[in-house]
Amino acid sequence: MRIGNLSGRLTVFTDAGAVDVHQASDGRFGPDPQSVYGQWDEFIIWAAQAVGTADAVPFAMEDLGSPAPRPAQVFGIGVNYQAHSAEARLEAPEFPVVFTKFPTSITGPVSDVVLSGPTVDWEAELVVVIGRPARDVPAEKAWEHVAGLTVGQDLSDRTEQMKNQMPQWSLGKSFPGFSPMGPWLVTPDEFPDPDDLEIGCAVNGTEMQRASTSDLLFSVPALIAELSAKLPLLPGDVVFTGTPGGVGAARKPPIYLKAGDELVTTVAGIGELRQRFLSA
Repeated sequence: MRIGNLSGRLTVFTDAGAVDVHQASDGRFGPDPQSVYGQWDEFIIWAAQAVGTADAVPFAMEDLGSPAPRPAQVFGIGVNYQAHSAEARLEAPEFPVVFTKFPTSITGPVSDVVLSGPTVDWEAELVVVIGRPARDVPAEKAWEHVAGLTVGQDLSDRTEQMKNQMPQWSLGKSFPGFSPMGPWLVTPDEFPDPDDLEIGCAVNGTEMQRASTSDLLFSVPALIAELSAKLPLLPGDVVFTGTPGGVGAARKPPIYLKAGDELVTTVAGIGELRQRFLSA
C-alpha cells in the first residue's frame, strides 16, 4: 500500500489515482498525514478493505508532501555502509552512529532547495517511518513496528557539519529543505525483501551513488533494536538509515551541488525524489 501527503491531506495512492482518506472514510480518519500514525493499526485494516472501492482522482507529483511532515523525532545514521565508511577514511563503527535532523528541514519529494553555501553534498537514503510504539524491541520483531519505507536525501553542508574541534552534524544537515522525503510511504508487505532494495542518486543525469540496502552495516531491524533500547520510538518518528559510497566530498577533486543542478534520488519499489538547487 502507498500512503502519503497530497496537498497537505492524507491520501492513499492506487493504480487508479489518489484517494482522499478523510473523504473516503466519512471522517473516521482526519486529513492530517502525520496524525494517522497514532491510529496505524485501525487505519491499515480500514484501508485494506475500503480503498479499492473508493473514488480515485488524478494527481501531480509536484503536489506531494512528505509522508511524515512533522515527526516528533528524526534520527540520522552516519557511516552505515562499508563503502561510505571507507571513502570517509573511518573504521566501520561498532555501534550505530546516531545524530538528529530537525523536522523543519523536511520537505516533499519535488522541491527547490536554496543552497546554504558552496559545499552542499548529496546523501541518498532509505527512510523508515515508525507505525507502532517501540521500546526495547528485539531485532526479530522490529519490522512489526514499521509503518513503511520512503526515499530520503540527507543533504549536508560539509563546512557547517565539520567546523569546530567537535564536528556538528545536526545543524549542517538541517537547513530548510535539507530533508526531502517521499514520494509516499510504502508498507513493508509490498516488498519481496524490505532489507534488499536498490538505492542511488544522480546529479544532472550523471549517476553518483548506487548500492543495495542489504549493504547496510546496521540493518533496519538492528537500528530499531538499538534505538528503542535507549528511548521510546513514537508513531510517526523517522529514521534516515545512512548513505552509500559516492558522496561528493569524497571525490577527487570534491564535487558539490551548485545552483541549477537537479538531484534525482531513487529507491527501487518506492519511487524518486527530485530536487532543484538555487543560490542564496
